[in-house]
Amino acid sequence: MLQYLNTIQNSSEVEGSAERTPTFVDAFAGCGGLSLGLMEAGWQGMFAIEKDPLAFETLQANFLSSNSRHLYNWPNWLDQEPLSIYDLMGEMYVSQLDKLRGKVDLLAGGPPCQGFSSAGRRDPNDPRNRLVDAYLELVKRLEPDMVLLENVRGITYKFTSNSDSNEEVNYSKKLIKTLSKDYAVFTRIIKASGYGVPQNRPRFFMIAMRKGVKRSHPRPNPFTFVSAHRDSFFQAKGLKRRPSACSAISDLEVLKNGDKDCPECKGFKAIDYKEPKTAFQKAMRIGFDGPPSDTRMARHQPHIVDRFTSIINHCKANKQLYSTIPKELRERFGLKKQVIRVIDPRRPSPTITSMPDDLIHYSEPRALTVRENARLQTFPDWFVFKGKYTTGGHRRKLEVPRFTQVANAVPPLLAELLGESLLRYLPSEQTWNN
Repeated sequence: MLQYLNTIQNSSEVEGSAERTPTFVDAFAGCGGLSLGLMEAGWQGMFAIEKDPLAFETLQANFLSSNSRHLYNWPNWLDQEPLSIYDLMGEMYVSQLDKLRGKVDLLAGGPPCQGFSSAGRRDPNDPRNRLVDAYLELVKRLEPDMVLLENVRGITYKFTSNSDSNEEVNYSKKLIKTLSKDYAVFTRIIKASGYGVPQNRPRFFMIAMRKGVKRSHPRPNPFTFVSAHRDSFFQAKGLKRRPSACSAISDLEVLKNGDKDCPECKGFKAIDYKEPKTAFQKAMRIGFDGPPSDTRMARHQPHIVDRFTSIINHCKANKQLYSTIPKELRERFGLKKQVIRVIDPRRPSPTITSMPDDLIHYSEPRALTVRENARLQTFPDWFVFKGKYTTGGHRRKLEVPRFTQVANAVPPLLAELLGESLLRYLPSEQTWNN
């Protein structure tokens, strides 16, 4: 959306704002959903912090290769390799970070959410919870003009510590309290299904803006503008604000396309591809006419196919699509999973997870592919994913394979809307001190 950026920078509304392209650093970048959306909106990524080698390989393929559509302006002093936030703030890079202080327009990203997620065990002693403190330390080091943070809704709930003190912790309040010393802080729970994403994905978003800085937009709360800008944003793209799952993935049905040998994985079949049908599908393929990658299908055993067929038929007959499969049906098929669902093609999908078989396709007895999950997350078809497809056992806490990369990402289309909106709040004429 560089044309949009040039338009608002040349308008009287943002008179006095910098002519250079605004910059951001993506912390806990994952596979780059937030980076992609911000770059589509007209922001320039400086670099990304991601410690998992599999996720970083995806970042390299999409933002650091010679044929990338968007490129980070990666600094020479920082190696292009997996890096933790603790590594970045260590002795090796401290002098370089000091040079960046006050020169970053936006620090984006969000600490890993597994310890907060209501879909998990919500462990108050999960060491990943402490990454919130590291994130706050990075804000202190960089002193960015704005901060954009995304996390699961569970970050707003209280934890009761497993320690003897039984201390209650609320990490969202901790973030707000700490940042409020220097920033005007705004938060909102956003359900992605109302923001162009074919998935019911409630997430906590926080935008913090440095106090005492002149702003161009008269509304202090940026989420107010995001809501007001939403309809025009999707109208310009020819998209619906609330797309259905079918409108996103119906062109990837095996029945319509047939299958082929998976080019990456011997012994697996992948979905072949013919053409997009809906406005959403066409939008995901703008500037790309090749077959989408990551359409490898699971090798379901015949009894699993029969089970999925029975579950789909039962849920359709009893109008229970999208709902959690009832207890009697789980007992009938010996299912231990509590959250397995069949997608309702007429509605946004349930929130996708890192477990491929949490969702069953609405008409075909199979789990979704990485590409179908990516469509439900609004990743364009040119975006490729790297690394393992799945992992298991104790490796789940150590690795971020493709399914997890997609599930953990911020939907790029929602990130683009947020990015466009934040362009309105670049430093300019009006000073806030709230």
